[in-house]
Amino acid sequence: WIDSEKITNENVAETLKGLDGIVVPGGFGERGIEGMVAACRYARENDIPYLGLCLGMQISVIEYARDVAGIEDANSREFDENGKHLVIDLMEDQMRIVRKGGTMRLGAYPCKIVKGTMLEKAYGLKQVDERHRHRFEFNNEYKDVLSKAGLKISGTSPDGAIVEAVEEPKNRFHVGVQFHPEFKSRPNKAHPLFREFITACVDKQQ
Repeated sequence: WIDSEKITNENVAETLKGLDGIVVPGGFGERGIEGMVAACRYARENDIPYLGLCLGMQISVIEYARDVAGIEDANSREFDENGKHLVIDLMEDQMRIVRKGGTMRLGAYPCKIVKGTMLEKAYGLKQVDERHRHRFEFNNEYKDVLSKAGLKISGTSPDGAIVEAVEEPKNRFHVGVQFHPEFKSRPNKAHPLFREFITACVDKQQ
Protein backbone atom coordinates (compact mmCIF):
# COMPACT_ATOMS: atom_id res chain seq x y z
CA TRP A 1 0.00 0.00 0.00
CA ILE A 2 1.33 3.42 -1.01
CA ASP A 3 -0.15 6.73 0.15
CA SER A 4 -0.97 8.60 -3.07
CA GLU A 5 -0.90 11.93 -1.22
CA LYS A 6 2.87 11.48 -1.01
CA ILE A 7 3.33 10.83 -4.73
CA THR A 8 4.29 13.76 -6.96
CA ASN A 9 5.41 14.13 -10.55
CA GLU A 10 8.90 14.65 -9.19
CA ASN A 11 9.13 11.53 -6.99
CA VAL A 12 6.83 9.08 -8.77
CA ALA A 13 9.63 7.18 -10.51
CA GLU A 14 11.63 6.79 -7.31
CA THR A 15 8.53 5.85 -5.31
CA LEU A 16 7.18 3.25 -7.71
CA LYS A 17 10.36 1.82 -9.22
CA GLY A 18 10.58 -1.95 -9.07
CA LEU A 19 6.83 -2.55 -8.90
CA ASP A 20 5.44 -5.34 -11.05
CA GLY A 21 1.93 -3.87 -11.15
CA ILE A 22 -0.23 -1.01 -9.90
CA VAL A 23 -3.85 -1.10 -8.72
CA VAL A 24 -5.77 2.11 -8.10
CA PRO A 25 -8.90 1.15 -6.12
CA GLY A 26 -12.26 2.83 -5.72
CA GLY A 27 -12.84 5.81 -3.48
CA PHE A 28 -14.37 9.26 -3.12
CA GLY A 29 -13.06 12.78 -2.66
CA GLU A 30 -10.02 14.64 -3.96
CA ARG A 31 -7.36 13.53 -1.45
CA GLY A 32 -4.34 12.10 -3.23
CA ILE A 33 -5.90 12.38 -6.68
CA GLU A 34 -2.91 13.98 -8.38
CA GLY A 35 -0.68 11.28 -6.93
CA MET A 36 -2.95 8.64 -8.45
CA VAL A 37 -2.80 10.41 -11.82
CA ALA A 38 1.00 10.44 -11.60
CA ALA A 39 1.04 6.71 -10.75
CA CYS A 40 -1.26 5.94 -13.68
CA ARG A 41 0.97 7.95 -16.02
CA TYR A 42 4.04 6.12 -14.74
CA ALA A 43 2.36 2.76 -15.33
CA ARG A 44 1.25 3.67 -18.85
CA GLU A 45 4.56 5.17 -19.93
CA ASN A 46 6.61 2.27 -18.53
CA ASP A 47 4.25 -0.57 -19.52
CA ILE A 48 3.66 -1.61 -15.92
CA PRO A 49 0.41 -3.59 -15.55
CA TYR A 50 -2.33 -1.28 -14.29
CA LEU A 51 -5.81 -2.08 -13.01
CA GLY A 52 -8.12 0.81 -12.14
CA LEU A 53 -11.27 0.05 -10.16
CA CYS A 54 -14.15 2.56 -10.26
CA LEU A 55 -12.25 5.73 -9.26
CA GLY A 56 -9.17 4.05 -10.71
CA MET A 57 -10.85 3.96 -14.13
CA GLN A 58 -11.76 7.62 -13.83
CA ILE A 59 -8.14 8.39 -12.97
CA SER A 60 -6.98 6.58 -16.11
CA VAL A 61 -9.39 8.61 -18.25
CA ILE A 62 -8.19 11.89 -16.71
CA GLU A 63 -4.54 10.91 -17.18
CA TYR A 64 -5.06 9.88 -20.79
CA ALA A 65 -6.96 13.06 -21.58
CA ARG A 66 -4.22 15.22 -20.10
CA ASP A 67 -1.09 13.42 -21.22
CA VAL A 68 -2.07 11.77 -24.51
CA ALA A 69 -5.01 13.75 -25.90
CA GLY A 70 -3.45 17.05 -24.82
CA ILE A 71 -6.38 18.28 -22.71
CA GLU A 72 -4.14 19.65 -19.99
CA ASP A 73 -6.93 20.76 -17.62
CA ALA A 74 -9.00 17.57 -17.93
CA ASN A 75 -10.61 16.64 -14.63
CA SER A 76 -13.66 15.22 -12.88
CA ARG A 77 -16.56 17.28 -11.61
CA GLU A 78 -15.97 15.57 -8.26
CA PHE A 79 -12.60 17.32 -7.95
CA ASP A 80 -13.23 20.54 -9.90
CA GLU A 81 -16.91 21.44 -10.11
CA ASN A 82 -16.28 24.43 -12.37
CA GLY A 83 -13.66 22.81 -14.57
CA LYS A 84 -13.66 23.47 -18.31
CA HIS A 85 -12.94 19.92 -19.46
CA LEU A 86 -14.80 17.49 -17.21
CA VAL A 87 -14.02 14.15 -18.82
CA ILE A 88 -15.64 12.52 -15.77
CA ASP A 89 -19.02 13.98 -14.86
CA LEU A 90 -22.15 13.32 -12.86
CA MET A 91 -24.52 10.81 -14.36
CA GLU A 92 -27.07 12.74 -16.42
CA ASP A 93 -30.06 11.79 -14.27
CA GLN A 94 -28.35 13.32 -11.20
CA MET A 95 -27.44 16.71 -12.67
CA ARG A 96 -30.45 18.49 -11.19
CA ILE A 97 -30.46 16.68 -7.85
CA VAL A 98 -29.23 18.98 -5.07
CA ARG A 99 -29.12 16.43 -2.24
CA LYS A 100 -27.09 13.53 -3.58
CA GLY A 101 -27.51 11.11 -0.67
CA GLY A 102 -28.70 7.68 -1.79
CA THR A 103 -28.42 8.55 -5.49
CA MET A 104 -25.48 6.38 -6.50
CA ARG A 105 -25.65 3.77 -9.22
CA LEU A 106 -25.69 0.67 -7.05
CA GLY A 107 -25.89 -3.04 -7.68
CA ALA A 108 -25.29 -5.36 -10.61
CA TYR A 109 -25.50 -4.05 -14.17
CA PRO A 110 -24.67 -5.70 -17.50
CA CYS A 111 -21.50 -4.76 -19.39
CA LYS A 112 -21.17 -5.45 -23.11
CA ILE A 113 -17.60 -6.38 -23.99
CA VAL A 114 -15.85 -5.22 -27.16
CA LYS A 115 -14.26 -7.98 -29.21
CA GLY A 116 -10.47 -8.15 -29.40
CA THR A 117 -9.83 -6.28 -26.15
CA MET A 118 -8.02 -7.11 -22.92
CA LEU A 119 -11.45 -7.25 -21.31
CA GLU A 120 -12.58 -9.95 -23.73
CA LYS A 121 -9.37 -11.89 -23.16
CA ALA A 122 -9.98 -11.82 -19.41
CA TYR A 123 -13.62 -12.88 -19.47
CA GLY A 124 -13.95 -14.87 -22.69
CA LEU A 125 -17.53 -13.61 -22.86
CA LYS A 126 -19.58 -11.09 -24.85
CA GLN A 127 -21.43 -9.72 -21.82
CA VAL A 128 -21.04 -9.89 -18.04
CA ASP A 129 -22.84 -8.60 -14.96
CA GLU A 130 -20.74 -6.61 -12.51
CA ARG A 131 -21.48 -4.72 -9.32
CA HIS A 132 -21.34 -0.93 -9.19
CA ARG A 133 -21.14 1.83 -6.61
CA HIS A 134 -20.57 5.22 -8.19
CA ARG A 135 -22.09 8.61 -8.91
CA PHE A 136 -19.71 9.89 -11.58
CA GLU A 137 -19.04 8.42 -15.01
CA PHE A 138 -17.19 8.86 -18.30
CA ASN A 139 -18.40 11.99 -20.09
CA ASN A 140 -19.50 10.86 -23.55
CA GLU A 141 -18.79 14.31 -24.99
CA TYR A 142 -15.12 13.26 -24.92
CA LYS A 143 -15.60 9.78 -26.35
CA ASP A 144 -14.52 10.68 -29.88
CA VAL A 145 -11.50 12.81 -29.00
CA LEU A 146 -10.14 10.25 -26.52
CA SER A 147 -10.77 7.34 -28.88
CA LYS A 148 -8.95 9.18 -31.68
CA ALA A 149 -6.04 9.74 -29.28
CA GLY A 150 -5.81 5.97 -28.77
CA LEU A 151 -7.89 5.17 -25.69
CA LYS A 152 -9.85 1.96 -26.24
CA ILE A 153 -13.38 1.79 -24.88
CA SER A 154 -13.65 -1.93 -24.20
CA GLY A 155 -16.90 -2.19 -22.26
CA THR A 156 -20.22 -0.33 -22.25
CA SER A 157 -23.77 -0.70 -21.03
CA PRO A 158 -25.78 -2.80 -23.53
CA ASP A 159 -27.20 0.35 -25.15
CA GLY A 160 -23.74 1.92 -25.40
CA ALA A 161 -24.75 4.92 -23.29
CA ILE A 162 -22.42 4.29 -20.34
CA VAL A 163 -18.70 3.57 -20.66
CA GLU A 164 -17.88 0.68 -18.34
CA ALA A 165 -14.25 -0.05 -19.25
CA VAL A 166 -11.27 1.56 -20.97
CA GLU A 167 -7.79 0.38 -21.82
CA GLU A 168 -4.47 1.35 -23.38
CA PRO A 169 -4.07 -1.20 -26.17
CA LYS A 170 -0.33 -0.53 -26.58
CA ASN A 171 0.46 -1.91 -23.11
CA ARG A 172 0.59 -5.49 -21.87
CA PHE A 173 -2.25 -4.77 -19.41
CA HIS A 174 -3.68 -1.33 -18.73
CA VAL A 175 -7.37 -1.57 -17.86
CA GLY A 176 -9.83 0.62 -15.99
CA VAL A 177 -13.34 -0.53 -15.10
CA GLN A 178 -16.20 1.50 -13.66
CA PHE A 179 -17.39 -1.46 -11.61
CA HIS A 180 -15.95 -3.36 -8.63
CA PRO A 181 -14.60 -6.79 -9.63
CA GLU A 182 -13.26 -7.26 -6.09
CA PHE A 183 -16.87 -7.81 -4.96
CA LYS A 184 -16.98 -11.04 -6.98
CA SER A 185 -13.45 -12.31 -6.40
CA ARG A 186 -12.84 -15.23 -4.03
CA PRO A 187 -9.66 -16.79 -2.56
CA ASN A 188 -10.34 -20.04 -4.41
CA LYS A 189 -11.72 -18.39 -7.56
CA ALA A 190 -10.03 -15.15 -8.54
CA HIS A 191 -12.00 -12.71 -10.63
CA PRO A 192 -10.93 -12.86 -14.31
CA LEU A 193 -9.59 -9.29 -14.23
CA PHE A 194 -7.40 -9.97 -11.20
CA ARG A 195 -6.22 -13.21 -12.80
CA GLU A 196 -5.18 -11.40 -15.98
CA PHE A 197 -3.61 -8.56 -14.02
CA ILE A 198 -1.48 -10.97 -11.95
CA THR A 199 -0.57 -12.92 -15.08
CA ALA A 200 0.67 -9.69 -16.69
CA CYS A 201 2.67 -8.88 -13.54
CA VAL A 202 4.33 -12.30 -13.61
CA ASP A 203 5.05 -11.99 -17.34
CA LYS A 204 6.72 -8.64 -16.68
CA GLN A 205 9.18 -10.40 -14.37
CA GLN A 206 10.34 -12.77 -17.10
